Amino acid sequence: MLAFLVLVTVALASAHHSGEHFEGEKVFRVHVEDENHIRLLQELASTHEIDFWKPDSASQIKPQSTVDFRVKAEDISAVEDLLEQNELQYEVLISNLRSMLEAQFDSHVRATGHSYVKYNNWETIEAWTQQIASENPDLITRSAIGTTFEGRTMHLLKVGKAGPNKPAIFMDCGFHAREWISPAFCQWFVREAVRTYGQEIHMTELLDKLDFYVLPVFNIDGYVYTWTKNRMWRKTRSTYPGTKCIGTDPNRNFDAGWCVMGASRNPCDETYCGPSAESEKETKALANFIRNNLSSIKAYLTIHSYSQMMLYPYSYDYKVTENNVELNALAKATVKELATLHGTKYTYGPGATTIYPAAGGSDDWAYDQGIKYSFTFELRDKGRYGFTLPESQIRPTCEEMMLAIKHLANYVLEHLY
Repeated sequence: MLAFLVLVTVALASAHHSGEHFEGEKVFRVHVEDENHIRLLQELASTHEIDFWKPDSASQIKPQSTVDFRVKAEDISAVEDLLEQNELQYEVLISNLRSMLEAQFDSHVRATGHSYVKYNNWETIEAWTQQIASENPDLITRSAIGTTFEGRTMHLLKVGKAGPNKPAIFMDCGFHAREWISPAFCQWFVREAVRTYGQEIHMTELLDKLDFYVLPVFNIDGYVYTWTKNRMWRKTRSTYPGTKCIGTDPNRNFDAGWCVMGASRNPCDETYCGPSAESEKETKALANFIRNNLSSIKAYLTIHSYSQMMLYPYSYDYKVTENNVELNALAKATVKELATLHGTKYTYGPGATTIYPAAGGSDDWAYDQGIKYSFTFELRDKGRYGFTLPESQIRPTCEEMMLAIKHLANYVLEHLY
């Protein structure tokens, strides 16, 4: 029996990696001092296949920062030579990506089917949206807001006690396919809402007075692809005439300073902004839903990973928002609340200066639609695991994040406009 279990485990692990196997690949962290270092890394990216983890592309590297990137096994010695010859300080965050990816599935929960402490594939999440809605009809309604490029249904959960003219908070997860901890949080949030309603005073009040629109996975096609073919896929899976390269970066595809900075017009790049703003069916579906519900939506939250940050507009420009002082104070208080549970430190600030300029993001777009409280969260961690955060960290990541969301929601409720 044990031998059988081992076989099953091995089969499961390899099933997650049909396609790209990542054997011998490394993730480097390089300390960038000046423009000279930036130029070297940009040169490196043009001659080798470099997958930038943080920032998202070579063009977003800033002086006095660290850069995390993945290198294919056959390029490692060339990359290490270049870094050493030019005296760039670096460390290896992940020495063999394949073993790290296999170690992700370290949850010892024996669950077949859906589990809140495991990473669930899309099929499982989709079935869960149906089940949780039918089991909690007084708190959850499920609707479809559109379909993806490959024809999958985008399910939205409306969480809250029925009531007239309720204000709402919109929250989405899974913009970038490889950020698996993000959809895990949306599922956790919905579970906590139904589990603690009527038991815990704060959640009960929030759900009585507010609705939460939760989109568990925004980029479904990309997410499916990370389970079936390439765990490190980021973009959507759309195709366009004139290029063999697939996918658009959905968080560069919104009509907010579209493609002006921190985005690429090259379809082969990870930060490709698409042929036009809202070219992606997923972007259009989300934008249409928000436009149609603008009178009730008071906050917009979009959940990404990694780097432990809470960002607010703007990212498409270095300008600050009208309510910059308020957003800064709210972010400061929210990350302080988050840290009370496990001591996890998040940094905060406007996107462009805190992380890097990036045009066409959903948070900037939502803010420009008139949604005053618009935030991007970058969940755990700071790079030790990066996108390969193990399942054993789902619970603590989500628990502390619940504190942040409740604090924020409470604030919004007290500052309705």
